[in-house]
Amino acid sequence: MKQNERYSKNDDFGIKKHFIDMKIALESRCVSRKQCFTYTILLFILAGIFEIGGGYFIWIWLREGGGLPFAFLGAIVLFLYGVVPTFQPADFHRIYATYGGIFVVMSILWGWVFEKTAPDTYDLVGALIILVGVSIIYYWPRKDEVNE
Repeated sequence: MKQNERYSKNDDFGIKKHFIDMKIALESRCVSRKQCFTYTILLFILAGIFEIGGGYFIWIWLREGGGLPFAFLGAIVLFLYGVVPTFQPADFHRIYATYGGIFVVMSILWGWVFEKTAPDTYDLVGALIILVGVSIIYYWPRKDEVNE
């Protein structure tokens, strides 16, 4: 297959080529399993900070009368949250399923740090169960990945 045959004839602007090339570049960042694990965990944490932080700014704007600057800041930060997961080297469904679990754990931590509400035993047990579950979803080797 020639290089140009990978892209649709309807793709006049090179958009598909850009995304295919970007995917190759992103996946090549994971040189080792340890590096890939660290990279993906940092991206999940960054996404969590952006989503919870952006939501918190919107909360301040609407619930606490914080003014329009909080609304705009919240919108920008939430937009960034939407961008961060695209840098993950996995399929959409696994990224968002895993991120959902990370979000739950980070929400508990957010409440502890910013709202001064310490997690109780059930919060901690639930968070541990969630982390085990999302670790299996995202990091468990698949048949098609073992032979690579």
